[in-house]
Amino acid sequence: MPTITILPHPQLCPSGAVIEAEEGKSLCEAMVEHAVEIEHACEMSCACTTCHVVIRAGLASLNASTEEEEDLLDAAWGLEVNSRLSCQVKLGKQDITIEIPKYTINHARENH
Repeated sequence: MPTITILPHPQLCPSGAVIEAEEGKSLCEAMVEHAVEIEHACEMSCACTTCHVVIRAGLASLNASTEEEEDLLDAAWGLEVNSRLSCQVKLGKQDITIEIPKYTINHARENH
């Protein structure tokens, strides 16, 4: 089982966290199951950017992003080259380290 290291986030995970999840599970599901309440306004359907994360280590072990995910990420706050939507990330065999951005944009609710 891969280990997910979540860097500290002031509201969602002030001390950071280290969790384990099954290979193939979505990163968003794994975090929610371990009480890291990352927002997922579209119910993990790849229709918003509220579950945006930055992969700090282990990106190569994850599934490739789709064109749909890339299009949505273009509108995410704090976009970086290793940004992903956690609802679209399928965990691989290797451990990963992620950072949850300080802010998020809910395009449906905020009229973006």
